[in-house]
Amino acid sequence: MKNSFKNLSFPELKAKRDELKKKYMEFRFQVVIGHVDNPLQKRTMRRQIARLNTLIHAQEIADRKQADTAAAAAEAK
Repeated sequence: MKNSFKNLSFPELKAKRDELKKKYMEFRFQVVIGHVDNPLQKRTMRRQIARLNTLIHAQEIADRKQADTAAAAAEAK
Protein backbone atom coordinates (compact mmCIF):
# COMPACT_ATOMS: atom_id res chain seq x y z
CA MET A 1 0.00 0.00 0.00
CA LYS A 2 2.94 2.32 0.60
CA ASN A 3 3.93 2.62 -3.05
CA SER A 4 0.50 2.39 -4.61
CA PHE A 5 -0.03 6.16 -4.51
CA LYS A 6 3.02 7.13 -6.55
CA ASN A 7 1.45 6.30 -9.92
CA LEU A 8 -1.66 8.44 -9.34
CA SER A 9 -2.17 11.80 -11.01
CA PHE A 10 -2.52 15.01 -9.01
CA PRO A 11 -6.35 15.16 -9.08
CA GLU A 12 -6.52 11.46 -8.19
CA LEU A 13 -4.20 12.06 -5.23
CA LYS A 14 -6.44 14.84 -3.94
CA ALA A 15 -9.57 12.74 -4.41
CA LYS A 16 -7.99 9.78 -2.62
CA ARG A 17 -6.89 12.04 0.25
CA ASP A 18 -10.39 13.45 0.63
CA GLU A 19 -11.86 9.94 0.56
CA LEU A 20 -9.42 8.71 3.22
CA LYS A 21 -10.09 11.74 5.42
CA LYS A 22 -13.79 11.03 5.28
CA LYS A 23 -13.22 7.35 6.12
CA TYR A 24 -10.91 8.38 8.96
CA MET A 25 -13.54 10.65 10.49
CA GLU A 26 -16.13 7.87 10.27
CA PHE A 27 -13.66 5.45 11.81
CA ARG A 28 -12.97 7.82 14.71
CA PHE A 29 -16.69 7.96 15.34
CA GLN A 30 -16.83 4.16 15.39
CA VAL A 31 -13.92 4.07 17.86
CA VAL A 32 -15.81 6.36 20.24
CA ILE A 33 -18.90 4.18 20.00
CA GLY A 34 -16.79 1.06 20.49
CA HIS A 35 -17.63 -0.95 17.36
CA VAL A 36 -14.12 -1.41 15.97
CA ASP A 37 -12.53 -4.74 15.08
CA ASN A 38 -9.02 -3.43 14.43
CA PRO A 39 -8.11 -0.27 16.38
CA LEU A 40 -4.66 -0.14 14.72
CA GLN A 41 -6.40 0.70 11.45
CA LYS A 42 -6.68 4.28 12.74
CA ARG A 43 -2.89 4.62 12.71
CA THR A 44 -2.64 3.05 9.25
CA MET A 45 -5.23 5.43 7.82
CA ARG A 46 -3.54 8.44 9.41
CA ARG A 47 -0.21 7.42 7.88
CA GLN A 48 -1.76 6.91 4.45
CA ILE A 49 -3.23 10.41 4.62
CA ALA A 50 0.22 11.74 5.56
CA ARG A 51 1.79 9.93 2.59
CA LEU A 52 -0.79 11.45 0.27
CA ASN A 53 -0.20 14.91 1.73
CA THR A 54 3.53 14.49 1.14
CA LEU A 55 3.04 13.45 -2.49
CA ILE A 56 0.59 16.30 -3.10
CA HIS A 57 2.96 18.83 -1.57
CA ALA A 58 5.89 17.53 -3.62
CA GLN A 59 3.81 17.82 -6.80
CA GLU A 60 2.82 21.40 -5.91
CA ILE A 61 6.45 22.34 -5.31
CA ALA A 62 7.50 20.79 -8.62
CA ASP A 63 4.73 22.65 -10.46
CA ARG A 64 5.66 25.93 -8.77
CA LYS A 65 9.33 25.43 -9.61
CA GLN A 66 8.47 24.66 -13.24
CA ALA A 67 6.32 27.79 -13.47
CA ASP A 68 9.10 29.91 -11.98
CA THR A 69 11.61 28.53 -14.49
CA ALA A 70 9.25 29.20 -17.38
CA ALA A 71 8.67 32.75 -16.14
CA ALA A 72 12.41 33.35 -15.80
CA ALA A 73 13.00 31.99 -19.31
CA ALA A 74 10.28 34.23 -20.74
CA GLU A 75 11.72 37.20 -18.87
CA ALA A 76 15.19 36.56 -20.27
CA LYS A 77 13.93 36.78 -23.84
